[in-house]
This record gives sequence, structure tokens and C-alpha cells, in this order.
Amino acid sequence: MSADREETSTGSDRKPRVVKLAGGEADVARGALESCLAGGGVAVFPADGLYGLACDPLDAGAISRIHRLKGRDDGKPAAVMYFSPLAMRELVSGLGPRTKAAVSALLPGPVTLVVDNPDGRYPLACREDRGQLGVRLLGGPLAGTMCPIFQTSANRGGESPPSRFEQVPESILAGADLAIDGGELTGLPSTVVDITSIEQDGTWTVLRHGALSAGDLASRLATVGLG
Repeated sequence: MSADREETSTGSDRKPRVVKLAGGEADVARGALESCLAGGGVAVFPADGLYGLACDPLDAGAISRIHRLKGRDDGKPAAVMYFSPLAMRELVSGLGPRTKAAVSALLPGPVTLVVDNPDGRYPLACREDRGQLGVRLLGGPLAGTMCPIFQTSANRGGESPPSRFEQVPESILAGADLAIDGGELTGLPSTVVDITSIEQDGTWTVLRHGALSAGDLASRLATVGLG
């Protein structure tokens, strides 16, 4: 990234392009998101429960920008989010049959699944342990966007993630290239579920409770013989 890009990416007087989903601009938002990420940009976007920051998961410079906007890099792995089953088909094709069944039962939905990652895909999101990867598949107005994204919450370190566009910190908006206004969201984080053992013994572990309860998880998995 050039020095000029660095300066304009963090200047407090800078304003991102804003697209409002309430105006029926879902097609515009999808195209803008794809263009933004393809150009090395950073976007604020509405997930299902909270607002997030997004960039190309293979772009180290854009990921560094996100960490600077958040005010810290906590060293934790991040999820890779998809908006289309077709876009994640290659990733899913390398999973075992039980894991594939679990993915089909739980996604799309307010769930982050930790899956085996034998090919070490998206190492910048995995961080230290490249053998596992967190993945999401989002429905809603942005469904159909074909690019995967590196995804983390749109808040400064130590602050609460925003559930309304107006709660996104000005410093984060000023450093983004695109901001998609999806109105008020549920305020609930995704439920994080480790399914790396499901292939061997059918077990799974909730790592973070969120929008989908353990009971609902079990019910969905039971529909594919994994409850």
C-alpha cells in the first residue's frame, strides 16, 4: 500500500461510499462489495446480527488495515464468510461426508462453524492453527455475492459490536472504503460451533453461545442423522 493510500485510509475527514439496503439497493450493494474487496478495500457491512468489517481474506494489507481500524490485533483467528453456496463449494468439497451433512444442516444461518482445513486455506484468517478454519454462510440481502470475505466485528477493541449502522464508530467509517447500511439488526452474535470431531465420532462443541441455541443446533443436526 502506498503512503498516500495509507494516509487517506485513516483520515478522520474521509467518508466512505454508503449504500442503504432499505432503499432497495441490494443489487447495488452486492456489486459495490465485490468491487471494493477486489480493489483491496475495506467495507462495513451488515451480517445477520451485528455489523462487521470485511476485506479480501487473502489480502494481508487490507487485513492489517482492519486491525488498525479496530485499534488492536488480538491475535485471534477470524471467520471467512460466504454469501453463496456456490462460492464455498470448493471448500466444502474437501470435507468428509458427516461434516458436509452438518454444514448443509446449519448453514446458512447465524452460526460460525469451525471445520477441518487440511489444505491450509485462508492462512491469514486461521492465524497460528492452519488446520482449522471458521466459516459462515450468510443469507439476506447480500446473498449471492460471490466473493468470500475476511470478517470481524465493526467495533474498536474493548467496545461492544454495533447492531445499528449509527453505532458504527466514526473512526471506523472514516477508514472504510464502503459502508452498507442495513438498518437495525438483531444484536446477537453468531453461535460458534466446533465440528472438527463430527467426522470421527459425531460430536460437536459450542465454543460461543449466540443466536442459535444448543437445542436448535441439535435439532438441525438430527435432521441429517447427527443429533
